[in-house]
This record gives sequence, C-alpha cells and structure tokens, in this order.
Amino acid sequence: MKKSMGVAVLAAVALALAACGSGGSGDAGDGGRTAASGEPRVLKLWHYETADSAMGKAWAEAVKRFEAAHPGVTVKFEEKGFEQIQKTASMVLNSDEAPDVMEYNKGNATAGLLSKQGLLTDLSEQATKRGWDKLLPGGLQVTAKYDDRGVMGSGKWYGVPNYGEFVMVYYNKELFDKHGVKVPTTFDELTAALDTFVKAGVTPIATAGAEYPAQQIFYQLALTKAQRPWVDAFQSYKGKVDFHGPEFSYGAQTLADWVKKGYLDKNAAGLKAEDMGVAFMKGTYPMMISGSWWYGRFASEIKKFTWGHFLFPGATMSPGSSGNVWVVPEKSENKDLAYDFIDITMSKDIQNLLGNSGGVPVAADPAAITDPKSKELIESFNKLTAADGLAFYPDWPAPGYYDVMVAGVQNLINGSKAPAQVLDELAKPYADNLADIGN
Repeated sequence: MKKSMGVAVLAAVALALAACGSGGSGDAGDGGRTAASGEPRVLKLWHYETADSAMGKAWAEAVKRFEAAHPGVTVKFEEKGFEQIQKTASMVLNSDEAPDVMEYNKGNATAGLLSKQGLLTDLSEQATKRGWDKLLPGGLQVTAKYDDRGVMGSGKWYGVPNYGEFVMVYYNKELFDKHGVKVPTTFDELTAALDTFVKAGVTPIATAGAEYPAQQIFYQLALTKAQRPWVDAFQSYKGKVDFHGPEFSYGAQTLADWVKKGYLDKNAAGLKAEDMGVAFMKGTYPMMISGSWWYGRFASEIKKFTWGHFLFPGATMSPGSSGNVWVVPEKSENKDLAYDFIDITMSKDIQNLLGNSGGVPVAADPAAITDPKSKELIESFNKLTAADGLAFYPDWPAPGYYDVMVAGVQNLINGSKAPAQVLDELAKPYADNLADIGN
C-alpha cells in the first residue's frame, strides 16, 4: 500500500492547480454530435449519492454544466442504491444495460475485481491528457489504479476519485451538555462518556448492522491496536495477517462487549444505514460513528440541535480513503462524453461547490471554501492524512467480503457467535482470495 496523502489535501491541491489550471471542463470532446442514427445523444449516468449530500449537489450542478457545454446531448441520470450496485455491477456491466459512466466503490474487491474481469475502460491516457494525474496527489491515486491482479495502488487507471472521505464520530452537542459529557480525547475518556450515557438510560451510539456502519466500528476498534504495516498487510497483501492477532481480536471482542454494556443497541443488527442516520438526525442518539458522506446532509437537515464531530480517540488511523470513483464501463456507448463529464466534476467550480456543501474536495481552491462547517471537516481530514491515517475499509481485500463482514458483525451484535468463531469466518475468504491471486 502506498502511503496516504502525507500533506494536507487542499495545500497539495493548490500546487496542483497552479501547475495545471482548473483541471478542466474546457475540453468538450465531441460536444453535441448526434449518434449514427441521427438521434440526439444520451449520456447514461448512475450514482448513489442522495440529492442533499455534498456530492449529490455538486454532481447535479455538473450535469447542468455538461448539458450546457454539449448542445443536443441529454444526461439520463438514474439513482441507484449502494447495495444495488454492489451486488449487481459485474452482471450489469457485462450486458447491454451498462451506463456510460457510474460511481463505483473503490478497492480490490470492487473496482479492482471489475478491472480484472475486463469490464472497465482503461483511463490512463485520459488521466494524462486531461491532467487528472496532476490534480490527484499520490495517495489519492491508490484507489484509481489497479494491476493485472486487480490489486490497488499501481498499474492502469480504471477510476477517478474526485472527493475524499473518512469515518469520524458525530455527536449531539445538546445531549453531551445535558449529561455533562465533554468531547473525549482518549479512548478511556470515550469509554467514560459511554458509561455516563448508559447510566442515564441512553444508548450512546447509533449504528446499523445490516449494512456497512457496524463493520466500520469493528474495524475502527481494531485500528486502535494497529500500525501502518498491519494495514498494508491486510489491504495490500504486504505481509501475513493473523485474524486472531491483537488487532482483529480486540475489535471483535470489544464490539461484542459494547453491545453487552449497552453502548450499542442489540436491535441494530437488523438496521440499515439510513435507519441509523435518520435516528441520529432526530436527536435520539448522542453519537454516530460513520463517514463524512453524511456531513452535507446533516448540515442541511439537522435543525433541532447543534452537532459536531471528532476523530475517533485512541487511534492514529481511521477508515477512509479517496472517495468512490467514477468508472467508464467497457461497454459504454459514449466514452468521449463520459470523459467530458468526469472532467467537469474535477473542475475548480464543481470542487468548490462540493467543499462548501460539506464534502472533502480534492481539487478545490482553498480560499473558496468559506462555509465554517465545511472548513472544520476539511481540517479533520487534513489532520488525519498528515498523520498517514487513512486505513481504507475492512471489506476491500477480497471479492464478496462486504457480505461476509456484514454477516460476521451481525453475529457479534446479536451474540449468535463468539468473536473467535466470527474471526475464523472472516479469515477463510481472505485466505481463499490470496490463493486465487497467487499471493
């Protein structure tokens, strides 16, 4: 695994922008030419960001600018669910139903697998031609490039990330004040805060076991005992991973203990991410451990209480990376238009909008980020990346691992299996994948 960004994103971006301009949307490609049939062209776009998220707002504006720059071309946008794309991508992209450009999850098990299957277009030439390689610092390119095995970090460009993301602790300031809880700066202080809420009859942490959130808590707990070489071994196969070693053993046992202590609701095993987010926005829970992708939505929708965030105490690393990537399916019928659309999302104006809407831009003008809440978010991201603290996500290393992680963490939450048994079940598909790629 390459080192993560190592410098503050916006500072690095400012240098990149000085070198190559806005990153531009000036290259209009084939513009609004019609298809061979003489009919107006249509760009089929898929993504799974909600309209009120930072990315949703930025990409909606990108669609408007794309259509303005391409007379006669219409964007046909279809919103897909994260789970929907996660489960059907290989099948859909191998059919005539493939979109021209779509958001897809990054990592070996997802974008890497599709690249190995020949389902994604090699974007290396476009990355150089359009300056994407200059706009994205080296750490952000880790999830853009995949080798012949589908392993991220080197090889050809198969995706283009245009935002950053990381997992943090969101908190309800009113509930903290009501119960006399201060923002914790150490793991012991976090545990004391959790105990305070439980004693008051309040379940402290909102989560969801039926989708990604709870597995990210499991991984975050493991990261409190981990160093960078362990992450490199797990994510990039640069060493042997002991699933019964101190990292994963602590994560599994502590998650199970947190449920027993009342820090997490046992019913969370059946909840989805949306359930978790809505519950936090209603003011039901003091805390929610999840990603920056919620940030813009919270800024827009939470009106009844003030909220903030902090990095997970007691860990130098957190789940996080560049954001999901734009990919161009090999069966795309309008690749030139897809490249143009990606280019517009990388332009300074769209990146500035993303940053001021609660996202983490990768190619913004630092001086243009004026929203105070957005500045707080970007400062936390820069702090994390400066410490080489992006540890990617637990479901990345092997195809199908997301579902394995969901099932394992659900078992920890409902107590149906012991931590050691869950870790055995996580180890097997990981080992199978290593054998499959010849590692």
